Amino acid sequence: MINTNEIKLLRDGLEKLEAGFVDLPDFVPDFDEDALARVIDEVATRMQDNYPYHHPQYVGQMLKPPHPVARIAYAMSLWINPNNHALDGGRASSAMENECIVDLAAMFGWQKPLGHLTGGGTMANLEALWVAGRLHPGKSIIGSEQAHYTHSRISEVLGLAFSPVSVLPNGRMDIAAITDLLRQGNVGTIVVTMGSTGLGAVDPLPEILELRKKYDFRIHADAAYGGYFGLSSLLTNEAAEAYACLRDVDSIVIDPHKHGLQPYGCGSVLFKDASIGRIYKHDSPYTYFSSAELHLGEISLECSRPGAAAVALWATQRLLPLDKGGEFAASLDNCLTAARDFYSRLDTSNFFTPLMPPELDIVVYAVNAATTTQASDHARKLFDDAANQGLHLALIELPIAVAVHWLPDVKVDSTSITCLRSVLMKPEHKAWIERIVEMLDECAERLTTL
Repeated sequence: MINTNEIKLLRDGLEKLEAGFVDLPDFVPDFDEDALARVIDEVATRMQDNYPYHHPQYVGQMLKPPHPVARIAYAMSLWINPNNHALDGGRASSAMENECIVDLAAMFGWQKPLGHLTGGGTMANLEALWVAGRLHPGKSIIGSEQAHYTHSRISEVLGLAFSPVSVLPNGRMDIAAITDLLRQGNVGTIVVTMGSTGLGAVDPLPEILELRKKYDFRIHADAAYGGYFGLSSLLTNEAAEAYACLRDVDSIVIDPHKHGLQPYGCGSVLFKDASIGRIYKHDSPYTYFSSAELHLGEISLECSRPGAAAVALWATQRLLPLDKGGEFAASLDNCLTAARDFYSRLDTSNFFTPLMPPELDIVVYAVNAATTTQASDHARKLFDDAANQGLHLALIELPIAVAVHWLPDVKVDSTSITCLRSVLMKPEHKAWIERIVEMLDECAERLTTL
């Protein structure tokens, strides 16, 4: 779990950091070392009560360990504890954040965007929809019924109407349903999900861009989970076409704390048109005084934001540039390869039936049973048994209309079905698929004896 070399690298970095302040009078913060040691020991004990998110046998929710360089850079910056609301509170880290935004935007072919880091995808999507509401006042937001649930909640907070769009069996938004809503004439923004958190589906962005030629609406891409996959060389042709079209959307959200190897929370929002900054424009009589340059707090709804997040992301992008064909992109390819291997093995299994082939690195699969009610019950029991064996999965509740296409021999006796869901987002999963499937089969065999 812990490579002790990280501790040495952190100590070396702290010594270099301290050397930048040697001209100040001596000052060493004091604390009760014995009392602190007791509390830290207690914290370490309490933190053992966690699922092993770092381990390849955790194939449940979207939890990816930070890269060592992110951990070290983040921890080192805490001795400064910069605040990226204004240059006064985070001079170096604000510059690093701006450089990070340039690199993130370059993945989508944007050269001079407006953007900043956020506490996560929820805040980033809120800002994007807030801007959308200001530009198209009174008009509604539409997005996939498989989009992240925060979109409907954010719309409610902003006082905007939200309409869910039905999905096809592949998990993508139905273009016919979108067209019907557009014909009603009150759609201001379409949220396109580039990798839904439940199914990993990539919405049909090329077709939606075609609709924009006829109807007036903004396109916001929620790529919080899937945004980095545009660097992959292994996308299907359909997914690759959708990612190539991201250059033509109005705003993008991407979470470095998902596939970007960052600690929580580190999200980001990007706007193609930098003049959007006029909507954020405000002033503070006590904050923005050390520089005439644009402060990050002047283009953000959040005020105090951890400069440590920017430092960690900058260090990671410095070590692992966001280049196609590079080391970072290769790690994404490993995730896709793992998901496809997992899907293929399940597809020939006697115990499981996978649903749609994975577009990214999420695989959803049903436990074989005579009826949908039995399949749901088996999934829940297997989920618990697998956890007891050290294999950690996730569950997903799906509408029958989405699942039944993939389960033609199962009798439908419910309106929804509970399936198992695995996120193969650690590059190491590629080497662990055989073991994971063996453990699943063992759990399924035990289930049949109950």
